[in-house]
Amino acid sequence: MRAYVRAALESTGSREVVEASSGLEALRMLPRGPYNLVITDINMPDLSGLELISMMRRAQHKTTPIVIITTEGRETDRERALKLGANAYLTKPFRPEELLEVVGPLLAGQGV
Repeated sequence: MRAYVRAALESTGSREVVEASSGLEALRMLPRGPYNLVITDINMPDLSGLELISMMRRAQHKTTPIVIITTEGRETDRERALKLGANAYLTKPFRPEELLEVVGPLLAGQGV
């Protein structure tokens, strides 16, 4: 999935895409930022995407756009993620075009 997302982002000319294999690894990488965008899944090893969002919104990454990409399609999951501070929520499976429709405005500073 990370390779799929990377390929979609790189197709737009994104300068650099950085990957983390777990929530804990992502948390460790955040101080190396700033990052223009964070894409996370709800279900990750070590630390869930929801926990990552919560920690980001309490730290120096309060305004970094966050997109959730997940298999969790329940409305309660979507509501919780958005309430914690995610800017967008995309359910798997999705097409690269759908991802770019969500990510484009966030990278341009326009929101979704």
